[in-house]
Amino acid sequence: MARDTSPIVKQSRREGYALHPKANKVLAHKTGIPGQHAHSRQGKPSLYATQLREKQKVRRIYGLVEKQFARLMNEANRASGHGVLPGELLLQLLERRIDNAVYRAGFATSRRAARQLVSHGHFELNGRRVDIPSIRLKAGDVLTVRPKSTKSAYFAAINDIHGNTEQAPLSWLKGDIKNLKIEIVGLPKREEAEANINEQLIVEYYSR
Repeated sequence: MARDTSPIVKQSRREGYALHPKANKVLAHKTGIPGQHAHSRQGKPSLYATQLREKQKVRRIYGLVEKQFARLMNEANRASGHGVLPGELLLQLLERRIDNAVYRAGFATSRRAARQLVSHGHFELNGRRVDIPSIRLKAGDVLTVRPKSTKSAYFAAINDIHGNTEQAPLSWLKGDIKNLKIEIVGLPKREEAEANINEQLIVEYYSR
């Protein structure tokens, strides 16, 4: 499936949001869309433009292509109700992806790096090898690093990698760096998703 392979820092500048830790320093000095000068943009963005940018930002945060993202939004709309809003459900579905769980547990410094680890088959889900980053986790699932992969240079240095992450403890996930294990113990809460996301704008974008 095709992905946006443009530099992550360039994507971050376009969205005005650090999609990777190394983009933080650049965003502190440069703002605005790459290739455009601030004075060339006039007026306040339209509602449609604001909705589009929010959708693009969140899609890129989680590393999905448009078709994947739209499919999740449709699923969230169908499953919402009984006090659960579609936007909150969308974020929950995104958080439950395997690549996101690997990142959230501190096994990688970015979702992009976590996605590569999963794609290269370094993990087992409930004892079976997996290599599909989009697999959705549920309570009771256990992710472990494959025995063969534990001997790799990457996982030999996992304590240093974990030390470079800035992940806060989560109610729905327990990461065990010592035993290279991730346990799913519940569902993600809205406040545990990425900060500075306005999911309602995304719902409105797809409701046009």
